Amino acid sequence: MVSSCNVVKRVKAGDHLITSNEILEDSIHVSDERINNIISQKVNSGMRKFLGFPLKLHVYNLARPNIDSIINANVLSDSTKVKRRIALLSKKQFDKQIESRRDFNAWLKRTGEAPVIYNEDQTIKTSKNLRKYYYSKGWFNNEVTYNVEKDSTKLAKVIYNVTKKKPYILDSLKPSISSPAIDSIYKKLIKATLLKKGEQYDEQNYENERERINTYLRNAGFYYFGQDYVRFEMDTIDTNHKINTDLIIANRTIRGDDSTTTTPFKIYKIKEVNIFTDDNFENRFRAISDTTVHKGFTLYSKDKLKFRPKALTDAVFINAGDNYSDLARSRTSRYLNDLQMFRYPNIDFIENENDTTLTANIFLEPKKKYALSFDPEINTSNIQTIGFSFGTGLKIRNVFRGAESLEISGIAAIGASKTRNVLEDSFFDINEFGGNIRLTIPRLFSPFNTDKIIPKYMSPNTIINLSATSQQNIGLDKQALSGIFSYNWFPSSTVTNSVDLFNINYVKNLNTSNYFGVYTNSFSSLNSIARDIGYIDSDASLYDESLTNQYSPADIFINDVLSGNTSLTSSDDDYLSVNNIEERKERLTENNLIFSTSFDYKKDKRKNIFDNDFSVIKWRIELAGNLLSSISSVTGNTKNDAGNYEVFGVAFSQYIKTEVDYVKYVDLGSKNVLAFRSYAGIAIPYGNSNSIPFAESFFAGGPNDNRAWTAYNLGPGSSQTTNEFNEANFKIHLSAEQRFSLLGSFQGAIFIDAGNIWNVLDNVTEDAATFTNFNSLKDIAVGSGFGIRYDFDFFVLRFDTGFKTYDPSLDQNKRWFRDYNFRNAVYNIGINYPF
Repeated sequence: MVSSCNVVKRVKAGDHLITSNEILEDSIHVSDERINNIISQKVNSGMRKFLGFPLKLHVYNLARPNIDSIINANVLSDSTKVKRRIALLSKKQFDKQIESRRDFNAWLKRTGEAPVIYNEDQTIKTSKNLRKYYYSKGWFNNEVTYNVEKDSTKLAKVIYNVTKKKPYILDSLKPSISSPAIDSIYKKLIKATLLKKGEQYDEQNYENERERINTYLRNAGFYYFGQDYVRFEMDTIDTNHKINTDLIIANRTIRGDDSTTTTPFKIYKIKEVNIFTDDNFENRFRAISDTTVHKGFTLYSKDKLKFRPKALTDAVFINAGDNYSDLARSRTSRYLNDLQMFRYPNIDFIENENDTTLTANIFLEPKKKYALSFDPEINTSNIQTIGFSFGTGLKIRNVFRGAESLEISGIAAIGASKTRNVLEDSFFDINEFGGNIRLTIPRLFSPFNTDKIIPKYMSPNTIINLSATSQQNIGLDKQALSGIFSYNWFPSSTVTNSVDLFNINYVKNLNTSNYFGVYTNSFSSLNSIARDIGYIDSDASLYDESLTNQYSPADIFINDVLSGNTSLTSSDDDYLSVNNIEERKERLTENNLIFSTSFDYKKDKRKNIFDNDFSVIKWRIELAGNLLSSISSVTGNTKNDAGNYEVFGVAFSQYIKTEVDYVKYVDLGSKNVLAFRSYAGIAIPYGNSNSIPFAESFFAGGPNDNRAWTAYNLGPGSSQTTNEFNEANFKIHLSAEQRFSLLGSFQGAIFIDAGNIWNVLDNVTEDAATFTNFNSLKDIAVGSGFGIRYDFDFFVLRFDTGFKTYDPSLDQNKRWFRDYNFRNAVYNIGINYPF
């Protein structure tokens, strides 16, 4: 009742606020958003969407319709009050205060939403549009009526009743083609027709058929053809709800200054292809100085030709002797743009009237050969108080005259550590240096001819990347080297394929003695166990700052426990805890050598950034260590004490890893979107490894994962671990999120996240952390919550609040809604949507 009174606050006497629109199709409620969008007068946003609360309408109702009269009556009409305020504030501040009240009132109106008042003319318009819609779908004799239910509280409901009646069915399709050249290929043209005998009439099918015929003929050489030359005439008189259709394709119309002539369409062939390699405004009057002919293409340059001819001709799909084709034209334009060598490539066709041919002229304006970039940053994090970094990059285009791009970049950074305890130490005790070289080749760099497998219209390219970084006083400190040799190609506008033929990563940890300084929870557990068993005094510690390696007492304690030199036995829980800590320490401090090959597949059906009804699927498979294992076995390489082969003193990793990621968006209309995500990944070690490198393992939690847990804080399984970074080699994740509009650029969301990580088929034996069978799915964690987002157009600033709905780390009878409150919630800040 209160809500009803509020929403009609600005509704005049005799008017009615529309609270709902309903369409009944043969007495059945219609939920199809496309049909409901036909309604001219939509209800106020939020009336039925966001908990039945029309927020924008309430904001609008806060505005005063007669703000100027109110200000005049309450302030300006009282000269004494005006003088007193001006004396207190000054005339300028007083005027500004009055204007701010007007501005705020205008903002309320602008941000809010005026009440949607029932208008019979709009209802009649909607009825007519519904009749047109159902007519376009084959129900030619449909009827539409409407009922309006008004009440004394100024509210109204509108119900539209649609009676479809018997639909009309396509019975025949008869061609009437004026141009002999088109008539001669009609049988080929009509094989893929969208107009099928026996199907119900659909106006959209006829529109799509016109577009299909136009595309087919323009790709078959009919350069001057357009879909306006295609029309359909339908006969439904005395046909018993059947449609006889005439497909009419007219001759070409040529309009002159004072006359119009008609002529049959002709097929145009390409006579010659000319490529102007350095066309720009500055040298437009200069003469051609360099001409090169290569495989039927003629290349013109006003300076010396800077590209190898093959590099440019491989990007052109328009060939002399071929029929004109829109597809060849678009592929050429796309490929030339993908090279990133030229500004806005332009393709012109000139008709040769004497022999019905076309001359194709391709105009290219090269970009500058060198491009220099600088990227300074100031940042802070949980590792450093403040940090400064400087990155620079040099891009060299056409470096080997084959349209290749070479990018050389470097970074240097210094920072002040938050853990700097000794004041005498240098303030900037963190540093990082790195460099990267990337070469992009616009073709598959291979000794074999791959054109038949991956044609050049798929825009294949090869990427060779080398990088090196060195970090000090960041965690364990490390040096890293990596190299990638990869192929990429695009089979269609929605599909992207990528093969990392060789991907080499070498990571060397430099400061492994600081392990317990980074993983402090593990050290605390050790310290507590040592005190409990009397290994050290209750006020003592396994940390000794007088030693070069301050944490060496912790290492000695671990060795004593595992060697049986303490009171702990292998059956004690504390013994197992120490053993687990040691295994984790060995794994996270070991150097890694990963030599892998991988394949990535991505199919993205999103048409543009405004499309909210699409799906994206990604799949990746990676194999690591097989080549090195085969070479080590053939060459008779000896194994180390752990039974593993080594290369350059490092035991290389061997595993198979695969991931599947599927995202689906459903557009509910009115800026209301339902989004789903499902993800699964597994990495199985074998051969030379019994565990997965930390960098290749999975983690759960964080702003783009399960938002009720912080990153690395969830799992594995139901274990109650206190590790800083929890990871495992198997992961399942599911998310569902509904997004809706709130006020202006503010958007809201409610979400549910579910998933966890587990260990499987590796060296971890803890039952709680291991996925054994389908019963382990009971350890899937569930988080839920809500979010507020602000859309800046070019990115979205996101704030999400996640609540632990089902926590698998708790006892089984205490897992649901135990910490479901704001005190235990996790607050996430992110950029753009989580998926």
